[in-house]
Amino acid sequence: MSYKILDIPKINNTKGNIGVIENDTIPFAVKRVYYLFDVPSGAKRGGHAHKKLKQVLIAISGSFDVVLKDGKSKEIVTLNRPDKGLLIENNIWRELENFSSGSVCLVLASEEFSESDYIRSYKEYLSFVK
Repeated sequence: MSYKILDIPKINNTKGNIGVIENDTIPFAVKRVYYLFDVPSGAKRGGHAHKKLKQVLIAISGSFDVVLKDGKSKEIVTLNRPDKGLLIENNIWRELENFSSGSVCLVLASEEFSESDYIRSYKEYLSFVK
């Protein structure tokens, strides 16, 4: 499956740590940044794949699970540290669930928003990746 855990460099400080994302931290040029917050208990996010776009997800606060599917296998990655990022390549189905209270998911994307890049039906996704 096409994903990877990235180490986000951090500067340790007794007054609080600093996470640093620079050009060489992420393996693509970041064209869009957004974040998910105030996700209600039991809610799920995602539920789609991208034809071209790649993403890095970071649990800035709290934790959540990322369910990844490639049409053949399924893996669940728990994100709960702000110094770890999950690189998700294109053509991977993703679902986000089990958000803890107060969690924040930062998303760094390789492309600007384009509805035509989304595959929003899992059945359509399975046809697309075969």
